[in-house]
Amino acid sequence: MARLASSLGLMCQVNAFAGLVLCYLLFLLLGGLVFTSVEKPVEKELRAEVAALRRSFLRENPCVQESELRELLGKAFSAHRSNVAVLKADVDERRYDFTSSLYFVIVTLTTMGSDSYTPKSDEAKLFCIFYCTLGIPLTLLLLTLLSKLLLPVVTHAPVHHLHTYWGLPYCRAALVHAGLLSVLVLSLLFLPPSLLVCAMEPSWSFLDALFFCFVVLSTVGQGGNSLGRNWKLKGLSIGFKCLSFARKGTKELSKIRLTQLLEKISANTIDVIGYVRSVRKAVTN
Repeated sequence: MARLASSLGLMCQVNAFAGLVLCYLLFLLLGGLVFTSVEKPVEKELRAEVAALRRSFLRENPCVQESELRELLGKAFSAHRSNVAVLKADVDERRYDFTSSLYFVIVTLTTMGSDSYTPKSDEAKLFCIFYCTLGIPLTLLLLTLLSKLLLPVVTHAPVHHLHTYWGLPYCRAALVHAGLLSVLVLSLLFLPPSLLVCAMEPSWSFLDALFFCFVVLSTVGQGGNSLGRNWKLKGLSIGFKCLSFARKGTKELSKIRLTQLLEKISANTIDVIGYVRSVRKAVTN
């Protein structure tokens, strides 16, 4: 009966967590839709102004070739990394769309911030304040529940296996597991993404890609670089943010594992001290 109740309780927890994840995904999509509807018209207006200014300049200065002007503006805007660098309106890939909004929502709710974009309109700024007031605590709640669900699978089960089947002492098994888990997580979170960034950005060196992955996954920022220049690279950046979110969960698990290990060591130390005192007392008597 107790086992059945425990199974039902675990099933309810899993279902509740799945419902919370679904609500959180809908919350992200809602934020992306709102930012898209508010910010896209502003960017279209700025894009049209820049295009009109370019046409007017070429009309008033016929001695300037359009290709030369495009090259000059390209270098200038590349140096300043402007998000509205419209060189040719019909071929520019840097358009503000739903992917851009979703990317901004994710980096904002995970408290990483974006080096390449900030809301332009007053409506978007006000919505961002209220949206983050609700979204950031929800993100932290989801992260906490995720760490509790993953704790038995990621920590307890491997340590129990090492302790039971390999014959390692509990403390040593916990240390071995922590070391192997750290190496595995670092290898999966940094090396493959760095190689993928090198493939997506031929102009970047492996060190640049590794630095970008490190500063993103460690929630430092973007290191002055941004992958969000077209929909493929924006999707890659969103993937990095999701990886960073998972890395935060792993960090939380490590903290919990270390706390439990210290408590175990402390309890064993107290038992040993008590045993020594009892032996000393018996010898004295």
